[in-house]
Amino acid sequence: MAVVSASAAACCAVLLAAVLLFSAPATTEAYDSLDPNGNITIKWDIISWTPDGYVATVTMFNYQQFRHISAPGWQLGWSWAKKEVIWSMVGAMATEQGDCSKFKRSPPHCCKKEPNIVDLLPGTPFNQQIANCCKAGVIRTFNQDPANAASSFQISVGVAGNTNRTVKVPKMFTLKAPGPGYTCGRAIVGMPTKFYSSDGRRATQALMTWDVACTYSQFLAQKTPTCCVSLSSFYNDTTANCPTCSCGCQNNVTHPGSCVNDNSPYLRSAINGPGKITGQPLVQCTPHMCPIKIHWHVKLNYKDYWRVKVTITNLNYRMNYSDWNLVAQHPNFDSTTKVFSFNYKPLTPYGDGINDTAIFWGRKFYNDVLKQAGPLGNAQSEVLMRKDSETFTLDKGWAFPRRVYFNGDSCVMPSPDSYP
Repeated sequence: MAVVSASAAACCAVLLAAVLLFSAPATTEAYDSLDPNGNITIKWDIISWTPDGYVATVTMFNYQQFRHISAPGWQLGWSWAKKEVIWSMVGAMATEQGDCSKFKRSPPHCCKKEPNIVDLLPGTPFNQQIANCCKAGVIRTFNQDPANAASSFQISVGVAGNTNRTVKVPKMFTLKAPGPGYTCGRAIVGMPTKFYSSDGRRATQALMTWDVACTYSQFLAQKTPTCCVSLSSFYNDTTANCPTCSCGCQNNVTHPGSCVNDNSPYLRSAINGPGKITGQPLVQCTPHMCPIKIHWHVKLNYKDYWRVKVTITNLNYRMNYSDWNLVAQHPNFDSTTKVFSFNYKPLTPYGDGINDTAIFWGRKFYNDVLKQAGPLGNAQSEVLMRKDSETFTLDKGWAFPRRVYFNGDSCVMPSPDSYP
């Protein structure tokens, strides 16, 4: 009898472990060690009650160090807890109205159970705008452009209840930017947001506030990487090229038209082909098939300094990268002396004690737009760093970066055994 009990207990323990394993949230996929606290926070502030609901201001704050939302912009969705409708919106719009046939007079702006909201375009009439709206859904990072690191809209909700007890928090928030990649948690009711007057002498507060945090996973965003890294140096003729098939392999049998040679007589017609309307990438045919290639070249070795040249090449014939950024990790970044042609800012993801990560981005009206593939489709800069006599060496690949990101996505590095 005791043997049976022990066996049953062991079976229950195994079953419980399996349940815990498969029911645990897969949070590690969205964790990035270079931006451990990065997320997009959605703040929903109820600012007034109406006869059948409320008016709220919804703001998305980009708290990510180096990942922005680029064109064609964000799409925000959720599921209503009851039978709410959207009477009107300012600064954004629902993509579909849905079935509003039960409303006999003025129909609501949107009656869908799961509305999908998008930002308005620049140039929207002023009476349809609020602060931080109408940027076509583009949200920059605080590091590059803090004035444009948030996006807001105002929403009037009906059939919702008009007290703190009767209002129900929406569920199942989704954020596309513009495709998949973000996973949003549940809305959490928190302390009401305070709003200060322009002179800072008076504060008002929201009637009710809830927050939603959305985190990014490169694995969810795309099946393949989007960039790769090649390495070279002045002291060795060898170049460590981007690994073959880093971002996919050439296969004109199953995926015809996925790439084109730069000297092809059909280049112009391929660029203007059917994929241009849908935004389908058209990359230059290369062994690595990446739309973005970053090259790190150890250029010079002085007595007290050393110099690196970084080149970013756009190999996508159908896309310009506006307000791009590059993040690299190297132990000697704490002694950066001068950066030519790029803006530069140190990142300290591990606290103030370690400064081995840097973000670079283009200078406004000079090289902040990485043009599509071609003669102008590159940007380059040089970085001058002071040597640390205790750590500096040109042996065993020390002079090369540990990790490289472009626009927030990790790039494929060459194998260490191929380093010059």
